[in-house]
Amino acid sequence: MPDPNFKRSVIILTEYSEAGAMGFILNHETEYLLGDILPDVSYSEIPVYTGGPVSPDTLHYIHRCPEKITDGIEIAEGIFWGGDFQKIKELITTYQLNESEIRFFTGYSGWTPGQLDNELREDAWIVADKYEANTIFGNSQDNLWKKTVISLGQRFAHIANFPENPALN
Repeated sequence: MPDPNFKRSVIILTEYSEAGAMGFILNHETEYLLGDILPDVSYSEIPVYTGGPVSPDTLHYIHRCPEKITDGIEIAEGIFWGGDFQKIKELITTYQLNESEIRFFTGYSGWTPGQLDNELREDAWIVADKYEANTIFGNSQDNLWKKTVISLGQRFAHIANFPENPALN
């Protein structure tokens, strides 16, 4: 993908329909912590990720704790999108929710109707059919892209060792 916004990105799709598609980049951490963005949870040291180039002034989240955060939509097994935001702020403020349970994003990745389908036909993306909550919410985000590519099997595993800029090799 030549777009620098998506260089070595792992994206989880939250919505895919004839109206278009939406998702979040899982492995592009910003320099901000949640407390930098939300003053009423100023002690939060939960990292914030760049979800994508669309609406970078919005805040989104996925989590894996529906028993704590109600009203989320299950987008993959054990992975939920959205939910009661006031409850989230309360749980973070009282140290009952941590970064192994929730992931925050500024902005999102979006595609107009048919755009993602066209990009897939052009082999602009490699698609994984399954997301694992432990991988997504684990602490190894620096290696998430590499681990994800290797998990797709021998056909793609060799890509994981390519240098970011082959011309410099």
